[in-house]
Amino acid sequence: MKNFLVHSLTPPRTENKSARRMKQATLVVALLLPAIAARAQRFPDATELLANVRLHQSQQEIDLRGQLRQEAKVVPFHLVQTGPVVRYIFNNPDETLQVRIGANDSRLDEIKRSGSEKITQLNEPIRGTAITYEDLALKFLYWPNARVTGADFIRTRNCWKIQLQAPGTDSQYGSILLWVDKDNGALMRMEGYDSAGKMIKRFEVVSAQKIENRWYLKQMRVERIDPQSGRVSARTYLEINK
Repeated sequence: MKNFLVHSLTPPRTENKSARRMKQATLVVALLLPAIAARAQRFPDATELLANVRLHQSQQEIDLRGQLRQEAKVVPFHLVQTGPVVRYIFNNPDETLQVRIGANDSRLDEIKRSGSEKITQLNEPIRGTAITYEDLALKFLYWPNARVTGADFIRTRNCWKIQLQAPGTDSQYGSILLWVDKDNGALMRMEGYDSAGKMIKRFEVVSAQKIENRWYLKQMRVERIDPQSGRVSARTYLEINK
């Protein structure tokens, strides 16, 4: 009788342990889900983030010298910004590019003696570098349906990661990933992808500098990527001097 009781009670004990484990696992999941949901809800609205980036870009007063450097080629320029109007002034040959950062769109013009002329060939490279007129125009900052996908550190700076989809087929990019500094709204990194989802361009801030108690870009690396091989086909440095 004793042995019968021992063997007959063993299976229920095993089931109880299993049930307890299941309950514990269910409890852990139930406790974690609100935390995961709360973490996801802490992501800011991407539209507001991009508006803050545009505001940051349009509030600077700058009069500096810089250069585009690609291998042995060096292209000097004069950078002048007054609020939402930014001018890049080149020589040999003379060329003045003006970016106007508006509330709902940006506009890139070439300033001539006869007046301003809107640049329409946005995919053309500037002075034979990896930077195009479209890159300079910052039109991706106005693309709709953006969303925040996470947060990353870029060169010690805590950034929001934003995914952007091109609203049409006019852009060289089908989509863009953008990293925006959480503290000041500065653009720290950008990756551009073609319509097939392959990377074709990468921008990254390498260093910054303090001028008159304000932080400015010192060096940005721009890489054009071969979408088939994934290798860098051209590398340009945009450098700002004091």
